[in-house]
Amino acid sequence: MRVNATARTSNFGFKPIRDTIIKVDTIKSQKGNKGKKSKATSATKKAGAPADTSKSSGELKEEVTSHAEDSTFVDQVNEITYLYGKARVTYGDFELDADYIRLDKKNHLLFAKGSIDPITKRYVGRPISKQGKEKPLLSDSLLFDYKSKKGKLYNPASEQDGSFLSGGQAKKLNETEIAYRNVIFSTCDLPYPDTHFGIVITRGIAEKNRIISGPAYLEIEGIPLPLAIPFGFFPKPDTRTSGVIIPTFGEDAKLGFYLRNFGYYVGISDYMDLTNMGTIYSKGSYELNTTLHYLKRYKYGGTLSLSYGSHNYGLEGDPPTRDFNVTWTHTQDPNANPGSTLSASVNAGTSTFYQNNPSASNYNLQALTQNNLRSTVNYSKTWAGTPFNLSVGLSHSQDLTNKTVTLDLPTLSFTMASLSPFDSKDRVGDPKWYQKITVSYSLQANNEINAIPESELFKGNTLLKDMQTSIVHQIPIGLSLNFLKYFQFSSSINYTEHWYLQTIRKSYARGSTSGSDSLVTDTVNGFRRAGTYSLSTGVSTKVYGVINFKKGNVEAIRDVITPTLSFSYNPDFSAPGYGYYKTAISNATIPYPYQSLTYSIFEDGFPSAGRQAGIGLNLDNTIQMKLKPKATDTSGKPRKVSLLDGLTFSTFYNFAQDSLRLQPISFSAHTGILNNKVNLSIFGSLNPYENQVLDSISNGQILRYTREINRYTLQDGRFPTLTSISFSVSGSLNSTSFNPQAPVQPQAGNTLSTINAQQAQRLAVINSDPSAYVDFNVPWNLSFNYSYSYNNNYISTSSSNTIMLSGDVNITSKWKVQYSTNYDIRAQKLAVTSFGIYRDLHCWDLNFQWVPFGLYKSYNITLKVKAAILQDLKLSKRSDYTSNQNFTQ
Repeated sequence: MRVNATARTSNFGFKPIRDTIIKVDTIKSQKGNKGKKSKATSATKKAGAPADTSKSSGELKEEVTSHAEDSTFVDQVNEITYLYGKARVTYGDFELDADYIRLDKKNHLLFAKGSIDPITKRYVGRPISKQGKEKPLLSDSLLFDYKSKKGKLYNPASEQDGSFLSGGQAKKLNETEIAYRNVIFSTCDLPYPDTHFGIVITRGIAEKNRIISGPAYLEIEGIPLPLAIPFGFFPKPDTRTSGVIIPTFGEDAKLGFYLRNFGYYVGISDYMDLTNMGTIYSKGSYELNTTLHYLKRYKYGGTLSLSYGSHNYGLEGDPPTRDFNVTWTHTQDPNANPGSTLSASVNAGTSTFYQNNPSASNYNLQALTQNNLRSTVNYSKTWAGTPFNLSVGLSHSQDLTNKTVTLDLPTLSFTMASLSPFDSKDRVGDPKWYQKITVSYSLQANNEINAIPESELFKGNTLLKDMQTSIVHQIPIGLSLNFLKYFQFSSSINYTEHWYLQTIRKSYARGSTSGSDSLVTDTVNGFRRAGTYSLSTGVSTKVYGVINFKKGNVEAIRDVITPTLSFSYNPDFSAPGYGYYKTAISNATIPYPYQSLTYSIFEDGFPSAGRQAGIGLNLDNTIQMKLKPKATDTSGKPRKVSLLDGLTFSTFYNFAQDSLRLQPISFSAHTGILNNKVNLSIFGSLNPYENQVLDSISNGQILRYTREINRYTLQDGRFPTLTSISFSVSGSLNSTSFNPQAPVQPQAGNTLSTINAQQAQRLAVINSDPSAYVDFNVPWNLSFNYSYSYNNNYISTSSSNTIMLSGDVNITSKWKVQYSTNYDIRAQKLAVTSFGIYRDLHCWDLNFQWVPFGLYKSYNITLKVKAAILQDLKLSKRSDYTSNQNFTQ
């Protein structure tokens, strides 16, 4: 920082300020006074001396205290104190810190300034003053009457709610008014002369909530622009203020010229605001959006947004495409109402909303290419001191490809935690076996509309006609014991009962075209129940294997094998005696044979058909390695490294079946490397039986089908057939992955429920546009996912082999490159790929986004101000993907 910085010269005839250091100090130079005693000096206090708390002459209500780390000189004759080196003076609620302070108690004057660092030659120790709850003021120098609260500051710098004032002069007239001259008003936090842009106020008076200005002009990078006003009014509100939102201009290849995001902001209260915006196009299309933000600290907060769009992407005269979307997020502070919480995450609308309204998501590729929309609203209640819990929710799932909607309106869950009914609270010693019996209960109620076409959702009585209601009660009774020291025994009896308000009936209706009958499903209203029960028991143990090493860094490798043998039984509830299943039979007409179908009268297929009585086998392995401690490890404890977190094989043998009793053998494995930054997993299935591939002829075509034979492949000397396998490697790495540091502890109270209005506004901007937040503190990030899958149905095989990469890298401290791509290795094709270049211009952002090919081929260049209050101040140039009319996959 330059000490004798020359102030800017305006084009309006005002004289520049030559020196920002007040030249009214007639005392000898600091260098000459240090270490000497004049006739007027009675004492010299070295660093660390007690603070001077003597009252000044006159009628002061507070004590003036002073302190300096270097040295202190007191002139008792003139009642002047000189403070050197990290000096500090306080008077009441006024605080002043500087490298040099002169305290004149007789005249109640304070003079402060910084000093030149002899090594860096920079101006350091600038005065920092603070009055009460006001924010600190930084200046080159100041002169202040602490009795009348008046003073002068040269080259001041202050901040309030994201706005900054710096440069020129400031004169404090009283406790509420300050006069300014040649100051720059900006959202750039760099003090003058490094401020990038702003409005130069040649003369003005600042009050608590406003700045009244005389002539003012715009300045960018120190260059005055011919954009001036004779007088002005700059609000400094401490509450939310309503106002007009300035739109942006541009052109869309299909919709024509547009006026985008014009509207009005309504500051309803300190807890709530409403933003209304619209976009119009020259060819008749338009978009509307209203967003409500609400926040009550330590209680709750959320955002509700309603959007509607009417677009004509077809020929002139064609009817427009109308879309709507509703989003709602709500969070509650867990301490606001202990035991009771309400949360919401809603995203619902027409399936083509994001494709037809790309600007609604700031052309975010993830939003444009998503296949599903999901919503949940959930309320939960826990009664302290009881085992009971209640949860009520609404959910929505929307398939954008098939344009179908699934709704759960509502779902209810009431649970009772496990109890030990035969145990006593006053029991002494180990419990008896019967005291280990546990009982729990759960109730699940659901109203579901499954896969309804989007166009029929709000037609007629669709909701009442297609809604399926079910109530599920579950009562599990369990017992767990240890026996023979090394074995664990567990047993359970489960009773499940479903209640329904509708059942279905299926029948074959005579076909009129092909000559065959078609299957018709009818819904029958009325209460029905279905109850099932099952029994299971199992025994498990652990087997340890250890290999010790005498040389090297590896001390031992341990393998833990956990075998589990279980038995389970449940009846065949499809038997006619239960009445849960019925059979539909078609009419037999030559040359077509009859058809039959056995089905459950309940829409969800409950209960399952077939009797089960068999033995299950599960084998799990974990492998760990023990390493010697590092030379820098003072604890001396060995390090444990997991080589394999799990390798599992499982199957089931059903004695109740007459054939094909052994079920497919499933296997899985997973582990993590690089401190679990990279995860590896594999899943697969083996069929132990032989399969025949046969041919048939239908409508003159040869059709191939398979038939499973009750013969093991091992009987023919072959290994069980691999029918499916999938393998994946995923991870997220950055510059700290290989050099871990202590995690950063969040500041106390820094939560969603405690953020202020400005933080909430900034967070809303980031959520709507993730590229608005770029972290230069992390030099590089890499997220990847490789997946391979293979399926074999004996007639043909299929496989997929894909890789996904995304991340960013710092080219310099101000340049960052972002990337995201998907590659199909088997098809040798790239999927959606995007690149981004980000340039930090301190108080400005330059962002370039590019999709080089495909349906969403486009680019976007944006130059905008960082400050949240000026988010609409930006310059954009884009090529919309909607102009890719001739794209083919």
